[in-house]
Amino acid sequence: MNRNNKAISSLCYFSIFFAPFLLPLIVYFIVDDREVKHHAKASLFSHILPVIVIPLFIVAILLNSVAFLFFVIVLGGLASVFVLIWNIIKGVQLLKES
Repeated sequence: MNRNNKAISSLCYFSIFFAPFLLPLIVYFIVDDREVKHHAKASLFSHILPVIVIPLFIVAILLNSVAFLFFVIVLGGLASVFVLIWNIIKGVQLLKES
């Protein structure tokens, strides 16, 4: 993979700070390189992961269950922190390879 492709792949991971869903999706459909598509798809899925917790949060509020709400908030917070750190690590790894 050439230097530009690594930079684009890295940008997909770093886009969690400025365009979490949009940039990886655009890159996936525009760029032809298979490895760049792989990184765009991986970063897109990692950006979607914390959003999965939102329906659980709504259910916890509707059920009026404080224990379940606390669990969902902790789960969502941990998932968000994990995804943020993972995206930073993957982005830096790609930049270091170039």
